Amino acid sequence: MEQADVIILGGGLVGSALAVALDAHGLTAIVIDIADPHVILAAGFDGRASAIASAPYRMLEAIGVVERLEGVGCPIQGIRVSDGLEPGALDFEPDAESGALGYMFENRRLRAALLDAAKAAPGIDLRMKTRAVAVERGAQGVAVTLDSGDTIRAPLLIAAEGRNSPTREAAGLKVARWSYDHAALVTSLHHERSHRNIAYEIFYPKGPFAILPLNDDAAGHRSAIVWSVRRAEAPGMLKLSDRGFLAEAEKKMGGFLGRLGPLGARSSYPLGFHHAATITGERLALVGDAAHGIHPIAGQGVNVGFRDVATLVEVLVEGKRLGLDPGDPQLLARYERWRSLDTLMVAAATDGLTRLFGIPGRTASAVRRFGLSAVQKLPPLKDRFMAEARGESGEVPKLLQGLTV
Repeated sequence: MEQADVIILGGGLVGSALAVALDAHGLTAIVIDIADPHVILAAGFDGRASAIASAPYRMLEAIGVVERLEGVGCPIQGIRVSDGLEPGALDFEPDAESGALGYMFENRRLRAALLDAAKAAPGIDLRMKTRAVAVERGAQGVAVTLDSGDTIRAPLLIAAEGRNSPTREAAGLKVARWSYDHAALVTSLHHERSHRNIAYEIFYPKGPFAILPLNDDAAGHRSAIVWSVRRAEAPGMLKLSDRGFLAEAEKKMGGFLGRLGPLGARSSYPLGFHHAATITGERLALVGDAAHGIHPIAGQGVNVGFRDVATLVEVLVEGKRLGLDPGDPQLLARYERWRSLDTLMVAAATDGLTRLFGIPGRTASAVRRFGLSAVQKLPPLKDRFMAEARGESGEVPKLLQGLTV
């Protein structure tokens, strides 16, 4: 395939999901990614896990990806938020009819399922280990020259290359960004007691400590850990012995999951915020981290990217029915309007939470605990937070409702 409806630069979780969703609606895509599949699908490549909220999970169901994830996701049946280990926690527990708040997946499992779905899709030309060396966007369309010497064409270019998107930079789209003085330590660990499918977010002045439920394995009960530490402390934490690391984790957890260990592989990622002022250009749209990157404090990172996918697919499919080409300025303007408020609100909320819970001192802690208790006692407000966690706030695209467009 040398011509398609769209060219997607970046075949990660968001880029591959977008291609599969477009194929499910009869739109073709050429996906270009520099990664080697054997490397990125290896067990030791990426120890991270993602909480896929219930609305994006419905999208994955609608486009046929969930069947490739059979048995590997752990349902999140509740979320418990607390200020340290003090009393006064906020519990989100959906009723039986509402179903799980989301599902925890190891990133490599998600990546494998999405790439398998992309390879199997008739309307997707997936080119891994391939680099775009030149991009031309103009009134007549987009032409991308590859390192293989091939030139591919489409009416629309979609940048899904991640937070350091070269396409975004080349297009001159301005980005607000700053770094937090934090790094996320990511690992998995086994524990004596069952997590009961509950996710825990424990806030400390030095940064949040999240315990996210994973499926049990042969060694017993298991959870993923996302631990925010001061950036200068991260290298030392990675060098600790397993025993030393587990002892530090035990202090953060207070023993409610019992004895800890064994410990999985550890990795560290710097934490930052960025938000593109504009997510479209001439025959160009940004999705996922190319458009916005947020603190993992509320576990919304990849979910915001999947909301981009659902919105862009709906806009492009409806545009096709009206006889518009995918790069039509009217369609890009609609995508821009639909996503801009939602992404800004999520970004502002996560940044505000990061700063609020980072204030040290007993008084600040008492105020936070009072706020958590107040929300716990106000069902309408609690329901609103729950809708946000599920990805069901605002104008919800059809795919996030589990419907095809």
